[in-house]
Amino acid sequence: MSGSTAVSPFSRLGIVVGMEAEAALIRPFLPHARIGLSGATLSGARQAVLDLLEGGVDALLSFGLAAGLDPALQPGAVVVPHNVLVNGERLPAAPALLSWLGADRADVVGGDLLHSDVIVTAATRKMALYRETGCVALDMESGVVAEMAAARKVPFAVLRVVCDPADRTLPPAAVVALRPDGSLAVGALARSIVCNPFQIPALIRVGRDAGLARTAARAVLARRFG
Repeated sequence: MSGSTAVSPFSRLGIVVGMEAEAALIRPFLPHARIGLSGATLSGARQAVLDLLEGGVDALLSFGLAAGLDPALQPGAVVVPHNVLVNGERLPAAPALLSWLGADRADVVGGDLLHSDVIVTAATRKMALYRETGCVALDMESGVVAEMAAARKVPFAVLRVVCDPADRTLPPAAVVALRPDGSLAVGALARSIVCNPFQIPALIRVGRDAGLARTAARAVLARRFG
């Protein structure tokens, strides 16, 4: 890879992630970027974006894991959407950032990404959202990034990796298992398993899928910025 592909078209990039574990994935590849952590909450995402904008960033990137909506996407699929659908509006990503992220590569999925204010865990709901919107994936930060970037006339883009596929319903323990920093909430996890031990096989699959997603995220970052 030539050096020019690793240079951002903007000099003061801000990156919004849900958890510290996601920040840890991208920080080694873009060490000069500023990172805002949402803690996987809507209010946290708004505060993270606001802090980055007030800090003078000239472009925003939403990075991390996502839920698959397109049934064809498996864990580890890399999504660089052309638009983010939020509150019924499709907000376009900046062409310069799309090019920088390699959106035209054969191993990258385009299409649109859906913003959700809540975690979507049920496979039936994910498939319904795919039919209703045509969006290929979903997350909880990108819509906030897109709306606030548009309001400030700051370019934005999204780089997400599918973790849970469209046909996978997340077990209850998976929702309570992670703290905002990405570490295990052992007590909450144990209580959920005790209440419903039959979810253990599904939890093992979630762990496997998360591992695939993290490996794919590192690989795509290495290809573009390594």
